[in-house]
Amino acid sequence: MSQIFDFMPGEGPVLVSVPHAGMRIPEAIAKRMTEHALTLPDTDFFVDKLYAAAPVLGCGLIVAEQSRYVVDLNRDPSGTPLYPGADNTELCPLSTFGKAPVYRPGQEPDADEIAARVERDWRPYHDAIDAELARLHAKFGVAVLWDGHSIPSQVPRFFDGRLPDLNLGSASGASADPELTETARAALDGPGMTLVVNGRFKGGYITRRYGRPAEGFHALQLEKAQIAYMDEAPPYLWSASRAAPMIARVERTLRALVAWARTRAR
Repeated sequence: MSQIFDFMPGEGPVLVSVPHAGMRIPEAIAKRMTEHALTLPDTDFFVDKLYAAAPVLGCGLIVAEQSRYVVDLNRDPSGTPLYPGADNTELCPLSTFGKAPVYRPGQEPDADEIAARVERDWRPYHDAIDAELARLHAKFGVAVLWDGHSIPSQVPRFFDGRLPDLNLGSASGASADPELTETARAALDGPGMTLVVNGRFKGGYITRRYGRPAEGFHALQLEKAQIAYMDEAPPYLWSASRAAPMIARVERTLRALVAWARTRAR
């Protein structure tokens, strides 16, 4: 299990999920991948580092260890596209964000292998989220899931131009109480970084699956432009000077989420 994800339960009603920071590839899969794909260019680099203080702030933290190339934890296991009509990567991606092949010719996973990866690698992560949110809801009467992501600031496959630094999503208002979304927006906002709510990234499968505000389960996603805290080009280096204000905003937002949820706790 430790090879799939790390989990630290929190004392408060907020759980932070980081599904795409993992960089582990099982050897049996790695030997079938292209040299370029093995550099893992589509990783949400250092997002776990941005949220390192979450347990200190009273939040639970679950971080994937395996790469999204093994199986994408933020995709529907049925294979339903995340954004119908748009260009989407698969549950087990066959191409990188730059449209380069992930696998050597003829080495792509078939349907049986994809199903096996879902059972072995996808389902345990979601079972852990389900169990923890149920525990938080039983204890507090409310549970908040915050899904942390990042992506290069320019990916023509998915969007035109330069992405805003901070992209907050609530599935267009369906996955969280509007007051909670506004609380998060206000905590994230400030000079030095651009911010949009429910823009190109409105929230992925995790946000949509777990956000049921009428039942007291709220989910939000934050997609960060990597240029705001790191060097986007290989070798993908952390930038302490740029990361410091990003970490400050993240921690301020987590405090605000915990405070909001505690006002709703029974």
